[in-house]
Amino acid sequence: MSVGILALVAIIPIVLALVLMVGLRWPATKAMPVAWLSAVAGAIAVWNLPAAYVAALTVHGFITAIGVLIIVFGAIIILYTLQYSGGMETIQYGFQGISRDRRVQVLIIGYLFAAFIEGAAGFGTPAALAAPLLLSLGFPPLCAVVMCLVYNSFPVTFGAVGTPVILGFKYLTSYVDQAIAAAVPGLNFSSMEMFNAIVGQWATVMHVPMIYILPIFMLGFMTRFFGENKSWSEGFGAWKFSLFASTAFTVPYLLTAWFVGPEFPSLLGGLVGLGIAVYGAKKGFCVPEKSWDFGAPSTWDAEWTGSVSAENSGEFKAHMSQFKAWTPYILIGLILVITRIPELGLKGMLAGVAIPFKNILGFESVNNSIKVLYLPGTIPFALVAVLTIFIHGMPADKAATAWKEAIAKMKNPTIALFFSVALVSIFRGSGIADAALNPNGYMSMPLALAEAVSGLAGHTWPMFASFVGGLGSFITGSNTVSDLLFAEFQWGVAAKLDLPRQIIVAAQGVGGAMGNMICIHNIVAACAVVGLSGMEGAILKRTVWPFLVYGVVVGIVACVLSFVMYPTLF
Repeated sequence: MSVGILALVAIIPIVLALVLMVGLRWPATKAMPVAWLSAVAGAIAVWNLPAAYVAALTVHGFITAIGVLIIVFGAIIILYTLQYSGGMETIQYGFQGISRDRRVQVLIIGYLFAAFIEGAAGFGTPAALAAPLLLSLGFPPLCAVVMCLVYNSFPVTFGAVGTPVILGFKYLTSYVDQAIAAAVPGLNFSSMEMFNAIVGQWATVMHVPMIYILPIFMLGFMTRFFGENKSWSEGFGAWKFSLFASTAFTVPYLLTAWFVGPEFPSLLGGLVGLGIAVYGAKKGFCVPEKSWDFGAPSTWDAEWTGSVSAENSGEFKAHMSQFKAWTPYILIGLILVITRIPELGLKGMLAGVAIPFKNILGFESVNNSIKVLYLPGTIPFALVAVLTIFIHGMPADKAATAWKEAIAKMKNPTIALFFSVALVSIFRGSGIADAALNPNGYMSMPLALAEAVSGLAGHTWPMFASFVGGLGSFITGSNTVSDLLFAEFQWGVAAKLDLPRQIIVAAQGVGGAMGNMICIHNIVAACAVVGLSGMEGAILKRTVWPFLVYGVVVGIVACVLSFVMYPTLF
């Protein structure tokens, strides 16, 4: 069978998910199981894979999804514990006294605070946390959601302690090993761990232009579409503080990615940047002389508000000291550092504790495991959530309520992620080099797509690579799952065209991050917490434009980097 037909069959699950979720507005809980079924049908009918083998791949995907869900649950339980302990309201109270200028507030909360939360937790938590915080300070709900979704882009590549890189590219291990063994020209890595580190380094280079451009652009967007005077220039008037905030984030972000690894850039960039920006704002450093605010709520367009508004959100009060309120996040940062630096010894110890799943359904080639203690969902998230009960002196009933609500919130992401990751597992397992399981000897579904697409794009592929990552995040709701889905595809295109693998894979990781702003899951979650359910289309219509601009800029950087490494290709 021709590569073109194989590619058409391989792309059906992706197109189907897109049509169901965008065209028909199905939730991912319904769309992804249907997409998975179409992948199962293609694997059995076209690839001629045994049904039992496809079932084993599905189970393999479910096991991988459990690991991701442990991280998701850990992020959610931290959030709910802080909400019920009064710690979150104390943090919100502290933010109110920093600056009354809405442009400064959105940079500190929607950009830097959310970047820190992304680095520590990820998985849609930042927008769902920062948007209601902005709402409580007096932002129109629609504005709060749009700004938080767009700003939560460049931190996502390294979200949840580097999960999109470390877990998202795990299926490239065999390709990396083969490339190293074959001494492919232009490779400057000698192990999978080193490959991940280099991918993270190049990803930061691709992000940096938009780290400076996007905040200023969105300030103008905010004052143009949500201000009384409908003026772009009012937003641009805070350009000095915007550049100051971007630099405060970028310096530790770059240094961490280039000298430590992919686990901490967003966490440390957000935390250090947040501290510097808050201190600068309190001292009036680079803050505009004239403060800017929205008009009276009575003048706001009906589309801007939902069932919850700034008028009924109430005033916050401090239930404890700011230090005590921030202690859980401080502990998360410290524990993550201690458990992720190999030289300290705990990394190997925790990573060595795993629940193995070997010979799934009797197939020797299908194996998986869950590193229960190394997943950040257990240590530090769940651990710190338990410690917070005692640190904040929470009554038992409130602690129990926090855990019950966190567990209840897991239903929808569990269904969506189980079938999203199972689809990924079938995709990658379809090209197994075993005549009994793959009688036609077909390449895997992602490689079939790579073979077909590379012939169309040619050496202009670096310009488009990030959009594939963005599409993956849009469909699956996760930068990590996007990387799991398309990493082999991106590697295949790079190998076919002899492009630098690390640059193309980095563009995939960056694309998955920028896709966060159009991710249906994140939009739905953020809308739910600010009372804008049903307004998802209006938000997507506003976030798609910065997404496209982001992709073009990243594409240009990827082309330049590819040219520097392989000048003869151009």
